[in-house]
Amino acid sequence: MAGSESTPSAGARRRPREQFSGQTAFILAAVGSAIGLGNIWRFPGVAYENGGGAFMVPYLIALLTAGIPILFLDYAVGHRFRGAPPQAFRRISRGLESLGWFQIGICIVIALYYTAVIAWAVSYFFFSFNFAWGDDPTGFFVGEYLQVGEPGFSLDFVPGVLIPLVAVWVVTIVILGAGVAKGIERANVVFIPLLVVTFTVLVVRALFLDGAADGLNALFTPDWSALTDANVWIAAYGQIFFSLSIAFGIMITYSSFRPRRSNMTGPGLVVAFANSSFEILAGIGVFATLGFLAFNEGVAIDQLENLTGVGLSFMTFPAVISEMPGGQLFGALFFGTLVLAGLTSLLSILQVVSSGFQEKFGWSPRASAVGIGSVSAVISIVLLGSTTGLIYLDTTDNWANNIGIVGSAVLMTVLLMWVLRRGKELQYHLNTVSTFQLGSWWRFCVGILAPVLLTYMLASRIVTLISEGYEGYPTWYLVTVGWGSVAFMVVLAVVMPMVRRHESVDGFVPWPEYPPKPQPTSAVKEARR
Repeated sequence: MAGSESTPSAGARRRPREQFSGQTAFILAAVGSAIGLGNIWRFPGVAYENGGGAFMVPYLIALLTAGIPILFLDYAVGHRFRGAPPQAFRRISRGLESLGWFQIGICIVIALYYTAVIAWAVSYFFFSFNFAWGDDPTGFFVGEYLQVGEPGFSLDFVPGVLIPLVAVWVVTIVILGAGVAKGIERANVVFIPLLVVTFTVLVVRALFLDGAADGLNALFTPDWSALTDANVWIAAYGQIFFSLSIAFGIMITYSSFRPRRSNMTGPGLVVAFANSSFEILAGIGVFATLGFLAFNEGVAIDQLENLTGVGLSFMTFPAVISEMPGGQLFGALFFGTLVLAGLTSLLSILQVVSSGFQEKFGWSPRASAVGIGSVSAVISIVLLGSTTGLIYLDTTDNWANNIGIVGSAVLMTVLLMWVLRRGKELQYHLNTVSTFQLGSWWRFCVGILAPVLLTYMLASRIVTLISEGYEGYPTWYLVTVGWGSVAFMVVLAVVMPMVRRHESVDGFVPWPEYPPKPQPTSAVKEARR
């Protein structure tokens, strides 16, 4: 059978599975998850450093051969087996539940630090009105605001971080507690249009700044020789992979909330191309703004510092905002978009965790949101609200993405496509419910191309981290925080399947067996009459 769930006892309480109200709501939620902080602060810098305009070639190829195929794999698993990762994988094969809890572990680790970045953006939204960072945005961020100390663990809390951090957790818990339709869906219906409109206004404003053309030339001037560098292709696949929210449970969970007869591949294409379009829009806005900064300082773009990540948002952009006409409004809009992009992604990450525990223990959405959210909030405040928060974030982000998510993708593709040989079944499922049909090319991309590339990425990153360390941080700290976060994911994957499941069910009805039984011919049907 398609599902391997045992029949619940007669006393089990049946709770209907939550669903998105329609296709548009699902697309907005999926787009909200995909469009996050990395689209704004990671893609422009990665493209600039890897061939500029020429980077679009491997980027598009990576989207078509890895991003979209693995996105479809997530959709197929979630929609066919109707659950968050642990339950969906368990219905495929009981021993596969561990992979689902490994993905839950990834989401927990990411959520703990992701909330802190949103809290910083909330603070900077208010700082924009009076340029609180002064003449030294970098010094203000790491000094006066975060009060960054040495790598380690500290209980020296930073009041300016604690207040917005608590506020972000309260908002998140309230939305999650309202459920999928009344919480996640309603939030995205408001946040995503507001995010797109606001960011578009920012980009248009940036295009009219002095030096904007120089910034765009720096970003889009192609360096075709970069296409012969294997690292450029790896960077393209990495960017697509990390930006689409694939292979760590989000799209599995979201697709499980769609009705049984739902078009899956069509919306998947919309989500994938909407995400990439926003990344390109972000690249235009960011480098037009950087062109203005370079023009004002009389330097070339390549002489600017902090062109990606936290540094771009909280060190470089405040310097730009201070120098541009109407900087207060531009700053408020920019950091407002960071808050919106961060919240939509954070909600999707925590929905995976919440759904996993709901299905395991029979909790209601509200009980799960309050329980999981409260515990996570306390841990997040302890780890990220102190003077060592930035270093903790930098370390766990690197390990969670480059080891956790990539490792999860390798395991998922290999186990589903090679060990359990469920590729044709999942392809058949998507083709049965969808308009855009998948061919053998999909199984090739998911079963061969993606695992090979991802295994190479994973192995090379592990070797680099072991041999060279990371950012000069002490080895003991990298072992404790970096590898320790991966160890947490593994322990969760080993322990949680051993915990007894609650008997409540969500009305799951297995799909017909695969391969489908041959239908009787018209002559046989007539004889049976």
